[in-house]
Amino acid sequence: MRALAHPARIAILQHLVIEGPATATACAQVAGLSPSACSYHLRALARYGFIEEDPASAADGRHRPWRASVLAISFGQDPDQPDAVQAAGRLLAASLQARIGEVRAHYLERESDYSPEWRDASGMRQDVLHVTAQELAAVRAEFAALLSSYRRLDRADRPPGTRRVHAVLDMVPWFDPEDDQ
Repeated sequence: MRALAHPARIAILQHLVIEGPATATACAQVAGLSPSACSYHLRALARYGFIEEDPASAADGRHRPWRASVLAISFGQDPDQPDAVQAAGRLLAASLQARIGEVRAHYLERESDYSPEWRDASGMRQDVLHVTAQELAAVRAEFAALLSSYRRLDRADRPPGTRRVHAVLDMVPWFDPEDDQ
């Protein structure tokens, strides 16, 4: 959780997953940081195993590219953890929600600039499910498998016309915990 506690780190990790290996200078532009500040955040992500150096991608010996070690992140709260860990989890969730909101707001600001085809295909869906905890876990796993089949990080796997799309799946209980007794 500590590794992703800063919004810039989330943006950096997303960039490395989507675009592939990049230097601190390239990542700094994405995160809105100086290259030296970005280097600090890259080292923090590496310390926790989210990214690693990728010397094979270096254009020359002066460049130090980094690549993502993970493709997707899923997490939840554990009530058995200490209060400080739970608070850190809530902060991480808030950071991720803020990043999701930034991506959504960026689209909505320019929605009319997109073609009708993309406007019709995109959008949010809200629904209500009546499921058991086991069924919800199964729905979540099915969505994860479906979404991962369209990730196509290798450009050679993408059909013509493919564009990057932000997909968010948020399933939370919509009942009071006391009702679960």
